[in-house]
Amino acid sequence: MKEYTVVDLFCGAGGFSLGFHLTRRFKTILAVDNYNPAGLTYKLNFPTVKVLLEDVKEVSDSLLRKTLGKTRIDVLIGSPPCEPFTGANPRRERNPLDRLYKDPAGQLTLHYIRILGIIRPRVFVMENVPAITEDGLKDALLGEFERVGYEKVYFNILEAEKHGTPSHRRRVFISNLRIHPEPSPGVITVEEALSNLPPPGGFPPNHEPPKEPSQRKIKRMSRLDWGEAMIHYQGAEKELPNLIRLHPRRIAPTVLGSSRFIHPYENRFLTVREQARLMGFPDSFVFTGGRDDQYNMIGEAVPPPLAKAIGLYVASKLDEEGG
Repeated sequence: MKEYTVVDLFCGAGGFSLGFHLTRRFKTILAVDNYNPAGLTYKLNFPTVKVLLEDVKEVSDSLLRKTLGKTRIDVLIGSPPCEPFTGANPRRERNPLDRLYKDPAGQLTLHYIRILGIIRPRVFVMENVPAITEDGLKDALLGEFERVGYEKVYFNILEAEKHGTPSHRRRVFISNLRIHPEPSPGVITVEEALSNLPPPGGFPPNHEPPKEPSQRKIKRMSRLDWGEAMIHYQGAEKELPNLIRLHPRRIAPTVLGSSRFIHPYENRFLTVREQARLMGFPDSFVFTGGRDDQYNMIGEAVPPPLAKAIGLYVASKLDEEGG
């Protein structure tokens, strides 16, 4: 079967790329991110991929042509920052269009589109929170994509738990394809996801014991029922929970960069490896950087099982077009 080429913008640790790689139908040529721990983690797990530790604003036409040479890129994937758009951000711009055009982080979505216009792949898939489509933003994005030559654009809402991820995650995948991957036959619970792990220690990687909570916190943890949060914080529109004791027989709540979960049976926080399992990362995938960097990279990733489902679907459509 034909192998298709991929460029990954805002690649993070590499969850999106990993899913595409697991299909055995794609080869990533270039990955771009300016966050050093993410770039190092990506390179460690994808040693043959060219990784640019570069601000995407500085990625020019000439730099891309120099890096890619004459390689034809079939697919552009990427996950521009969602913080300007998400309701979990109490400081997001009040005017929705300002989130795209005024917020410097929101403007990075426009740079994804700019680079899309330079590379001109057969397929693009851009991931973000569904709120990026609200209150006039969808029409603005349609105009921006049309400006670089993509007149047909679809806003595909997918839920990670329907595709083999043990946690809830509802995201929009904006693409020039309608994306309808086959759902998995069932869901994976927290207990299933964390099964077969030894107590926190040296193996598998990133399974070191988490920071010991204070006695006061341990006492508070011990009183929490499954699904109950220790704290709530103010989002853009409502209070949101954190430090949730996981329910073992349900999927986990959405894993965010700021998320910390309490083990369903023990009065401790999850290890990085346990958190990674809730996003569907295999134990062979190693995270580098400080402990908070590792949690953040996991929470900001596209879950690999969902990315794999998308990759298989995209490959099938490219095959139909004649490879």
